[in-house]
Amino acid sequence: MLSVEEALARLLAQAHRIADAETVSTLTANGRVLARPLVSALDVPPMDNSQMDGYALRCADVVSVPTTLQVTQRIAAGHVGAALAPGTAARIFTGAPVPPGADAIVMQEAATAAGDEVTINEMPRPGAWIRRAGFDVARGGTVLSAGHRLRPQDCGLAASIGMAELTAVRRPRVAVFFTGDELVMPGEPLPPGRIYNSNRFVLRGLLERLGCEAIDLGIVPDDFERTRQMFVKAAERADLIVTSGGVSVGEEDHVKPAVQAEGSLDLWQIAMKPGKPLAFGEVRGVPVIGLPGNPVSSFVTFLLFARPFILRLQGVVDVAPRALPLRADFDWPRADKRREFLRARVNDEGGIELFANQNSAVLTSTAWADGLIDNPAGSTIARGATVRYLPFAELLG
Repeated sequence: MLSVEEALARLLAQAHRIADAETVSTLTANGRVLARPLVSALDVPPMDNSQMDGYALRCADVVSVPTTLQVTQRIAAGHVGAALAPGTAARIFTGAPVPPGADAIVMQEAATAAGDEVTINEMPRPGAWIRRAGFDVARGGTVLSAGHRLRPQDCGLAASIGMAELTAVRRPRVAVFFTGDELVMPGEPLPPGRIYNSNRFVLRGLLERLGCEAIDLGIVPDDFERTRQMFVKAAERADLIVTSGGVSVGEEDHVKPAVQAEGSLDLWQIAMKPGKPLAFGEVRGVPVIGLPGNPVSSFVTFLLFARPFILRLQGVVDVAPRALPLRADFDWPRADKRREFLRARVNDEGGIELFANQNSAVLTSTAWADGLIDNPAGSTIARGATVRYLPFAELLG
């Protein structure tokens, strides 16, 4: 069996960045991936400005305290003051430009105002409470690199340098379908022997969170020819094909022969639990990832393999989720020969608690959990031990 690392390396070696780029509004760019570096054409802030409500003055005019100065102007944010004459001060507010000639701000709590005069009660320091031009971003500096996946704060940063539009990698078009005679959609009658298709809802949601254009081709019966036709249809429209179910080697598992009829496919056995079977190949040049049909297996293998592949298609370089070392507040005495990904969550004491039923068919475990414990093969876990924890916050987007 392949290790998780070996399987992921093979996958990522075949993930080639989508060449197409498009211009998107910065206001709607959250989740998109930059196609080229974002370089600032201006300083942020563009001018020296006050960090406090207070008084702008010349330090040379305050040789001792208290000192009284005449207030000759009032400068609010968004307005520009006149040059500061010697022996005077300017009433100034947070974010307002520092007037020429001033070299310090005294906060209003350290001053006493009376009419058109202010008494300074604290010795000012040159540069005090002044945010210099370029304090945040310098003109000509690279703000965000190509391949960066934009978060709300990144969009705000882009807006702060005046970018109304950004150049993003085109959204990946991912065709997804679900194999199995047993699958029924919610809202339909549930005949004996059938189950509702939960994987359709999980995988579509995961694709959308990754910024994909999901091409949902629905349910395909356990039939070789119809499975083959669906792969051909998907390859005509997509950058990637993702399937759920039918990746084993039983008589009713048609994914492998259907793909091989139109391209090539390897059926990998991965030394992990849940999610041992994973298929990878291509149909008419379009990569195919075949996930197992068990709902937890499908969910976990998508997070560990399909997610990084899709991010790499968008040009994201660092696709590895960050793990946290946390305390186990449970015992796991049953070592498994495969690497385990256990559904768990952080408790109020900062430790990790485990869902009681770790069966790969128990989708409840994924809704209850807020992450996965990455437990090495052959390892037990004793209460109080440190475990490697992968939060869903790292894996779901």
